[in-house]
Amino acid sequence: MDPHCGHSPAKRPEPKAINRALAQAEAGCKARGERWTASRKRVLELLLQAGGPVKAYDLMATFDESGAPAKPPTVYRALEFLEQQSLVHRIAGINAFIACGGDQQVHTAAFMICDCCGSAEEFDPNAESLTAMATEHGFKVEGLTLEVRGRCRWCADGATHEHRAA
Repeated sequence: MDPHCGHSPAKRPEPKAINRALAQAEAGCKARGERWTASRKRVLELLLQAGGPVKAYDLMATFDESGAPAKPPTVYRALEFLEQQSLVHRIAGINAFIACGGDQQVHTAAFMICDCCGSAEEFDPNAESLTAMATEHGFKVEGLTLEVRGRCRWCADGATHEHRAA
């Protein structure tokens, strides 16, 4: 990432939106017969608060509100569960995780990743042609993650943090 970037990459959601997302995640997991643990809730809460991609070790460092870091298995198990439940996506290109912005349970994970500020914005791509091409070649698609790298609209325009309210 460019150290000269003039704005913060993450748009932080409102506390009410975070609480609503946590409640929906808990209800969905319980409806599917899954356990909703304190560590799963905490990891999702940290990702929602970040409003952008977060590396696992950064989650470990901020996991305990008293300042004590979490053990790696605690965070990685929570991330694995949250990813299986389609609540979190792993962005392989930057080795980070982000709370899912999609409404449906299963969907194509697609991100526009800014190489300047590090932001990642989830979007809904038209993946039908990719899936059709794979099917033509006898390949059964079980998941699709698309990562588009470049500069976000603020970095491309050279805008400052104040212009990110959009």
